[in-house]
Amino acid sequence: MQPTVMFRPSMKHRIMAAEQPKLEHRTDGTLRALRAGAAIPVTVRPCFPWSEARRYISLRDDDNQEVALVKDPAELDPASRDALEQALAEAGFLLEVSRVLEVEEEVEIRHWRVVTRQGPRTFQTRLDDWPRSLPGGGFLIRDVAGDLYHIAAPEALDKQSRELLWAFVD
Repeated sequence: MQPTVMFRPSMKHRIMAAEQPKLEHRTDGTLRALRAGAAIPVTVRPCFPWSEARRYISLRDDDNQEVALVKDPAELDPASRDALEQALAEAGFLLEVSRVLEVEEEVEIRHWRVVTRQGPRTFQTRLDDWPRSLPGGGFLIRDVAGDLYHIAAPEALDKQSRELLWAFVD
């Protein structure tokens, strides 16, 4: 069986590819990959596919170099999984949209004003970036900063939200 987490060797971090890291969420809000007494500060970045935004998570160092790839957080030890889930929640790159309040277009950019499970948000997308239909239903929108906005059940949205959303989906 292949390891759930693969460390990527780099000039800065010489780590064996077959070893699995332990992850720790520190009180200062940082996520650390622990290996042989060393604690490497990392940030989380979603990879692909968007339909499985909670899988395939790249752990990157301060130079934005990938240190490790988490294929499936469910396979991590409980403490590491909890640390990763907390970092993912704080990263805020997967926000659950419950209402679409407004969508305005400008040159090259679209401004969205929405309500998410995490609170009200505004974000921008490029005009040629459309909400992506997910295989299991729903839509995923990626903003210019890389944050992901998930609309799990578009049919459950209020009428105004559906009308605004349908203008941008096939």
